[in-house]
Amino acid sequence: MPTRTAEQRRQAEKAAYDAYLAACPTRKLLDEIAGKWVSLILVALGDGPQRYSDLSRRIAGVSQKMLTQTLRVLERDGLVRREVTPSVPVRVDYSLTPLGESLRALVAGFKEWAEANFDAVDAARADYDARTPDLTIGPDGAG
Repeated sequence: MPTRTAEQRRQAEKAAYDAYLAACPTRKLLDEIAGKWVSLILVALGDGPQRYSDLSRRIAGVSQKMLTQTLRVLERDGLVRREVTPSVPVRVDYSLTPLGESLRALVAGFKEWAEANFDAVDAARADYDARTPDLTIGPDGAG
C-alpha cells in the first residue's frame, strides 16, 4: 500500500470534519464563534485596533468578565492579536489577525442582516404569538 504524503493526510483529516457530529472539534469552534459577544467584538475590531476600554464602551451590556474571557478565547484561537505597549499605565491594544478578519467579514453580514430585517422578524413574531397563545417563547428566542 502506498504511503500517503503529509498533505494527503491533512486533506483526509479535513474531509473528516463534520460539525453535525457531536464529537467533531468543529462543533466546539462553531459554538465559540457563534456567540453574540464574539460577533460584536469582531465587527468592532474591523474598524481597527482598539483598547479594552474602547471595546467595553462600544459594546453596551458586555460585562468586564465576559469581555475579558471572550478576548482571551479569540486570542487563543488566533483571531485576535493582543499587543502590550510598555508605558505608564500599560497600553493594551486588540486587533484582528488575518484569520480574524476572514471571520469578521462573515459575521458582519449577520449583524447587517439583523439590523436591516429586525422589523420584519418582529412582525412575524407578533403574528406567530397572536396565532399561538399557548406557547410562550422568551425574549431571547429559541436557543
